[in-house]
Amino acid sequence: MTTPDLDRLRRWRLVLGGGEDGTGRSLSEEDSGLDAVLAALYDRRDEPVRSGDRRGATLNSSAPRVARWLGDIRRYFPGSVVQVMQRDAVDRLGLTRMLMEPELLSAVEPDVHLVGTLLSLNGVLPEETKETARSVVRTVVAELEQRLAEPTRAAIRGALDRAARTQRPRAADIDWARTVRTNLKHYSPELKTIVPERLVGFGRRQHSVQREVILAVDQSGSMAESVVYSGLFGAVLASMRALSTKFVAFDTAVVDLTEHLDDPVELLFGTQLGGGTDINRAITYCQGLVERPEQTLLVLISDLYEGGVREELLRRVGELVGSGVQVVTLLALSDSGAPFYDHENAAALAELGVPAFACTPDLFPELMAAALRREDLGRWVSAATASGD
Repeated sequence: MTTPDLDRLRRWRLVLGGGEDGTGRSLSEEDSGLDAVLAALYDRRDEPVRSGDRRGATLNSSAPRVARWLGDIRRYFPGSVVQVMQRDAVDRLGLTRMLMEPELLSAVEPDVHLVGTLLSLNGVLPEETKETARSVVRTVVAELEQRLAEPTRAAIRGALDRAARTQRPRAADIDWARTVRTNLKHYSPELKTIVPERLVGFGRRQHSVQREVILAVDQSGSMAESVVYSGLFGAVLASMRALSTKFVAFDTAVVDLTEHLDDPVELLFGTQLGGGTDINRAITYCQGLVERPEQTLLVLISDLYEGGVREELLRRVGELVGSGVQVVTLLALSDSGAPFYDHENAAALAELGVPAFACTPDLFPELMAAALRREDLGRWVSAATASGD
């Protein structure tokens, strides 16, 4: 039998599990260990797991067994698969208590979903676990900052620095790329160069606050991943002197976390994931923060399931738009794809000129730059979606 055939039998043997599986192939010691960690999580009966059950009880017993299982899956699988299995373990086996013990929490593979789960448990985490939880959150935030912070700053700087162009720039302020494109028709074959008739410049950079940004973030349980990314981006935007950034989290209550924007970990632990949603109350609060309407960008991050007064919500959003505030709704700020959201409210906001769409974290810097340039975001979304295809 060829090597590919043997490997195929091995995979089928792992899929089918133990007993008379029909493959005629026994598992090696290594594969037996791999089979055991998979069976402990996925080979379960429909009825609740009881102490003494052959399969499924492994993760429902003592903490040391859970710790060993966490170590085993890291041994057999890459980090991306480990994260999936950890999430499945929390969902399928009710391992919330796994996150309540420092020695178990320190053994998990940190990722955005785990951070969301920790934030939802923030109010019930034991004191001895909280510092470990903060360490996990800090690790994930650092990884996200490394990936997303500089692209965000670069995109925002580009949008603001190019907002005021001049045709009589100083040498240091010349935008050479645009100048060359503008003067291509003035190419001289004799001189073999372009003779620019018009210089295009960036204009002198302004050091004062140019735009106001308000992030209004829905912290209901379904928005956990979006809350994590929103907290990171809020901290990045707040680090830019050209922007005045405010961060408002809400469910049925509203909490202004702007003072924590210098520390995204503290900001995230200031949220309270779970509960209902009163978007109207949040928009009412944000309306009171607006000082320069025509220079203000309000980004509402919510699935739009409103528990408050819908008519008041739409009226207030209409007032904001009418006063000159630029309002954008992100149905999700996550890698998880198209979210569940209230289509009726999204359509009503669209009629007010407020686009509503999901956005991945990697596209958020470009979105903010487009919004600050006051581009047609409907076209921007269409173009971004087409380029993604």
